[in-house]
Amino acid sequence: MSSTQSIYQIKVTLRHSKPPIWRRLLVSGGVTLNELHKIIQIAMGWTNSHLHQFIIAGEFFSIPNEEDWKTVIDEREYRLAELVPVTRSKFLYEYDFGDGWQHDILVENILPPDPGAKYPHCVTGKRACPPEDVGGIWGFEEFLEAMRDPEHEEHESYMEWCGEPYDPEELDREEINEGLKDIDGLFEWRGEM
Repeated sequence: MSSTQSIYQIKVTLRHSKPPIWRRLLVSGGVTLNELHKIIQIAMGWTNSHLHQFIIAGEFFSIPNEEDWKTVIDEREYRLAELVPVTRSKFLYEYDFGDGWQHDILVENILPPDPGAKYPHCVTGKRACPPEDVGGIWGFEEFLEAMRDPEHEEHESYMEWCGEPYDPEELDREEINEGLKDIDGLFEWRGEM
């Protein structure tokens, strides 16, 4: 069995989140980094509204753009198994350079595929994704503090901005896996394909 046919069990953890916000995913070793980006977006709960990059062994992977400040390697041309072929490998996924959401990715295991399983798949995880554009991990901490305290001076404005109640402990794995089933269709309308 080639490494691209293997199934990677990865743990994606939002760096500096306390308590940790994380997802355990099963993905094919044959996914490109661009496909992995889409999987992470759905699994974590982001909206794919900002730039992103992977940093693997000191190399930067993204979708090259003539306006890039530094050269990046085209993530659409590299598969997960090519870049991280062994368990315990670690690398970084960064989303939204303004807010600086950094995700530590750990390859926990490399498994043979289960013929009856569908991939990608979210096995488990903890806690809800922060709202987009909340100001990074430190802005998120301020947001949570204000949301917990109806007397907080920012409570009402955050409630209005958020538009709905926010439960930091909520994780709907079923909803994540439904989103992962139609990953291509979900991103097609954003011009990603």
